[in-house]
Amino acid sequence: QVQFVESGGGLVHPGGSLRLSCAASGSMFGIYRMGWYRQAPGKQRELVATITSGGNTANYSDSVKGRFTISRDNAKNTLYLQMNSLKPEDTAVYYCNREGSKWLILPWGQGTQVTVSA
Repeated sequence: QVQFVESGGGLVHPGGSLRLSCAASGSMFGIYRMGWYRQAPGKQRELVATITSGGNTANYSDSVKGRFTISRDNAKNTLYLQMNSLKPEDTAVYYCNREGSKWLILPWGQGTQVTVSA
């Protein structure tokens, strides 16, 4: 069973940057289309960025487009999210998982907290 461990979150001022990492166990990571999700307090979890298995194509939600960049290193079984120009509304717990229908979703990791505040 694949497990995800997210890291890299923290407290940052508006306009700042963070780089999140997601380490995946197992040998299947390289064939999965992956995504970064986030869940703010009192809100549903939302998908903010996706990347194909080979890393050639990425897509973003309108709320993060132009500010966030998703990437992956299949040799290291790791997914990344570079977040620039952070806004208070980016405050949330960030998770990685497979992208697709609910039947594809694997057990969630603990996530990593991102707090954007002055």
